[in-house]
Amino acid sequence: MVDDTLSAIEAVLDEAESDLDSENSGGVLTLTSEGGRKVIFTRQAPVRQLWVATPFGGVHFDYVAKRWLRDSDQQPLAVFLSDTLSELAAEQLSFSCL
Repeated sequence: MVDDTLSAIEAVLDEAESDLDSENSGGVLTLTSEGGRKVIFTRQAPVRQLWVATPFGGVHFDYVAKRWLRDSDQQPLAVFLSDTLSELAAEQLSFSCL
């Protein structure tokens, strides 16, 4: 599920022709803004989570009922990414495919 999710994120960014650069290496997706700020996605297999490190702090997502939900408040990954990456890219991005 993590690989599919990371591929979907990259597809959205490619389609939007966003200024965020992406690098996927060894199952770790790193997005870098023009200003050098990074968002890093890593899989945490032992706890079955997707971890996201942002300039604003780190968050953990659980895969529940066929979607990723933040463990602290159940916010969907799609909403979190739209808010976070839209701010970094200075453009509106939608991740409704997640």
